[in-house]
Amino acid sequence: MESLARPGGNLTGFTPVEYRMSAKWPELLKEVLPTLKRVAVLREAGNPGSIGQFSVIEATTKVLGVELVPIDALDPATIGRSIAEFAREPDGGVVVPAIPSANRHRELLIALAARHQLPAVYPYRPNVVAGGLLSYGPDQFDPYRRAADYVDRILKGEKSAELPVQAPTKYDLIINLKTAKELGITFPPTLFARADEVIE
Repeated sequence: MESLARPGGNLTGFTPVEYRMSAKWPELLKEVLPTLKRVAVLREAGNPGSIGQFSVIEATTKVLGVELVPIDALDPATIGRSIAEFAREPDGGVVVPAIPSANRHRELLIALAARHQLPAVYPYRPNVVAGGLLSYGPDQFDPYRRAADYVDRILKGEKSAELPVQAPTKYDLIINLKTAKELGITFPPTLFARADEVIE
């Protein structure tokens, strides 16, 4: 039977996202903002990756006792209106999952979070370099390093169909101190100690 462990055919490789890691995003927001009551989550209707991540985030917010507010990533105007409306009530934060529109609208999302003084968590380091508060997600270069081993094994005669599709194994927590200061947020010492990189 074909599966990620035994993909069959001539397929193998690396998945960019492992859905269970999505739980970390609302958990991190709650750690950064203990008074957190509401979480806006960007989503793409019809995108299986978005649906999978959203499902995990939804389950996590229930455990945290936090209200989940979906934001449909239709276009910049819709995103802007939805975030502005969400920000009218206090104690909110934003989760930006690993979906195509998050990359497409990166600058807009970071600007909206800053304008409305909302802590936001992102999936990748470039978001934090561009001014986002923090990110937690897979090391984007690690799959390339691991792919070299697969290439070597296939060239030595192993069948690609017998090599499992691998999920990410290395996750990075990146925080932006400048953005935290602008939002009036002090990172808890425990979070600060866990950070893989601090941008000042």
